[in-house]
Amino acid sequence: MPQAMNIHPKKYLQALFLACLNFTEGTTASDCEEREMKLYRLSVSSLHELAGKYDAVIVCLGAKYNTLLELKGKLPLRTCRGVIAQLQLPNLDISGEYPNDSPSILSDAWLAFQGPQSVLMGSTWDWNSRNYSSEVTPEELSKAFEELLPKASTVYPAIKRWELAGARAGLRAMPPLTPLGSLPLLGCVNDLVEGRSGCDYWLVGGLGARGLLYHGLLGKLMAHAVISSDATVLPSELTSWKQTKLVGTS
Repeated sequence: MPQAMNIHPKKYLQALFLACLNFTEGTTASDCEEREMKLYRLSVSSLHELAGKYDAVIVCLGAKYNTLLELKGKLPLRTCRGVIAQLQLPNLDISGEYPNDSPSILSDAWLAFQGPQSVLMGSTWDWNSRNYSSEVTPEELSKAFEELLPKASTVYPAIKRWELAGARAGLRAMPPLTPLGSLPLLGCVNDLVEGRSGCDYWLVGGLGARGLLYHGLLGKLMAHAVISSDATVLPSELTSWKQTKLVGTS
């Protein structure tokens, strides 16, 4: 993928938050409404714990949607655990360094180079997993390496000379398969919260492995819906899950 870039998710999200913070602090006194942005860290097991505190609550929990009492087992999402292996080139093998101006590789197994001597290789697909841990057991790592290396070596044979240096894992929330493809889930979920009417609880979910691709557009769509308190402004393709009888695995 020429001109492709590797994105570090945590650093990207931190920068995105900082950009939003700078935007709110940069507003002038001539603005009609005061803008303020704050970050709170707290553990919530039920949406009722947030009742009355906010005009709207948007749930963006990915695969951890099941940790909320009101959503547990009620969304048509499929979980999938993925393991990413980290490889390093042996110090003495300078001839095998990956050129800095060369692209990362996207194939059956992708290769995201972190420099001339470091690369991330991914990813496995363990469907219906409930393992939220980022830690990878030796057995899981061995299995992932045996699965990914042959795929990666078909497009970059020299990867066989690299050595395994570690691994990490994550759990994806994959959207259901529809005639239009696998599309994210948007919408108001007040009907899933006992005793709530109107539209003050919302969901953004099922981005799967395409969060970087979708997040900007979905954020804009959701902001419009929340501010107007009108779920009908959302594309029907992204809200049709509300009319289905599909239920996520609990």
